[in-house]
Amino acid sequence: MDTGPQRPDHVVVVLLDSLNRHLLGAYGGTDGATPQLDRFAAGATRFTNHHAGSLPCIPARHDLLCGSLDFLWRPWGSIEVWEDAITRQLRAAGVTTQLVTDHPHLFEVGGENYHTDFSAWEYLRGHESDPWRTREDPSAIGAPRLPAVAAARHPHPYDVSRTWFRGEDDLPGPRTLAYAAEWIRSTQQHHERSLLVVDEFDPHEPWDVPDVWAQRFDPTWEGPRLIWPPYGSEVVARGVLTDREAKHLRAMYLAKLTMIDHWFGGILDALDEVADHERTAVVVCTDHGHYLGERDLFGKPGVPLWSPMEHVPLLVRWPGVAPGDIDALTTSVDLHATLCDAFGVEPQHRVHGVSVLPLLDGSATSVRDWALAGVWGRQVHLHDGHRKYVRAPVEGNRPLEMWSNRWSTMPVSFLPELRLPRPDRRARLEVAPGADVPVLCQPFGPGDLLPFWAYGDDLGSSMAFDLDEDPAEQHDLAGTAVEDELAEQLRDALLEVEAPAEQLVRLGLA
Repeated sequence: MDTGPQRPDHVVVVLLDSLNRHLLGAYGGTDGATPQLDRFAAGATRFTNHHAGSLPCIPARHDLLCGSLDFLWRPWGSIEVWEDAITRQLRAAGVTTQLVTDHPHLFEVGGENYHTDFSAWEYLRGHESDPWRTREDPSAIGAPRLPAVAAARHPHPYDVSRTWFRGEDDLPGPRTLAYAAEWIRSTQQHHERSLLVVDEFDPHEPWDVPDVWAQRFDPTWEGPRLIWPPYGSEVVARGVLTDREAKHLRAMYLAKLTMIDHWFGGILDALDEVADHERTAVVVCTDHGHYLGERDLFGKPGVPLWSPMEHVPLLVRWPGVAPGDIDALTTSVDLHATLCDAFGVEPQHRVHGVSVLPLLDGSATSVRDWALAGVWGRQVHLHDGHRKYVRAPVEGNRPLEMWSNRWSTMPVSFLPELRLPRPDRRARLEVAPGADVPVLCQPFGPGDLLPFWAYGDDLGSSMAFDLDEDPAEQHDLAGTAVEDELAEQLRDALLEVEAPAEQLVRLGLA
């Protein structure tokens, strides 16, 4: 008998990093790269109008775990003193929380306290920038069993780490998903209520996979495999990559995606086996996409957030909810609000999300009128469900300020001495949004070293698109009445989230 939507006792959140919506079979991808994700989608609710909020990696996790947009205040940082991760409220409510991850940025400066309020956490070592080993594996059964790869342009921790992987099940991604599957089998049922967060860094680069996966998508490639994509625009036009290399890199992303999809299937198998399957909600999401040659872009360069980067997948299997599609506008902070709703906890700091449970139970057809997205110091993007507005800064991108009491930016492994300069006498104190806690506000002027992600290829001009008529974002409506309307809506949205006044000035909306 259909009892309708149920409040779950257990929630499993699987965040796959840099997951491209348009390559998933469930969203129309034709490469056949994701049979297990498609298997999950067949029994889940597919959100078709879901968008990233704060980018890139750590800001997106702030959206998920803290529920407040990050990018309007700071570029990259750990949990601030005026806020808490949802895990703190869940702990107080008696909910067991488990983190399983191979994401190295969570254990670097700027990401180091997101894991601390979990009841338990497991870090599977060796991915990307993780400083895991100080020397290569001296044995004869290490790296030679993996395919040869072209070295990164700069010395990289992964160059050493990969020599310690003897086969596929040694790679960080497979180990992470296998650990999560075993936790579901062996541990979930011993807790009355639980949240399992699987923060899987794949299919993020390096796209280093065994032959069985790599040859599937590019069997004619000769020479060492390319696993490190360049970050930039006009990549082929400028000769950074040849057409053939660009095709190969896309194939290597698909290979990594397919490998991690295979191991995700183990989580689905574990969920099918446990006794409390019907009391478990499962969410599959991502932080953002990854350019693979679209518009001749690769990586996550400093350009406007085109659809492959910010129009992201969201799949939710909820007890009592039949599979189907939801076309309502949603964004990353809404996942935090949904988890709070599911477990009946209230955040104690200013948040920006709205629960999607009314969409799942059919009591609402929409939960928000707009969504904001962006990278600190760059364009601000607004969606209203049908249109997209990209607002570029004016007057030399000033005033540009960083609000944070956790002074950090993303560490760069090949530039270990690069540090964000300390705040100086130009800094002033303001009050954190929705709190009484003072926050340090540091302005940046011409010639100042900026946080890493503020640099890019093109701040450009403002743009507007009607996505219903122009989903490929080819016909710019800037300069028309559409832009006037969207600019006013963006101004209202910034005021509603209590964005710093300097943001409105910087964007010419004051």
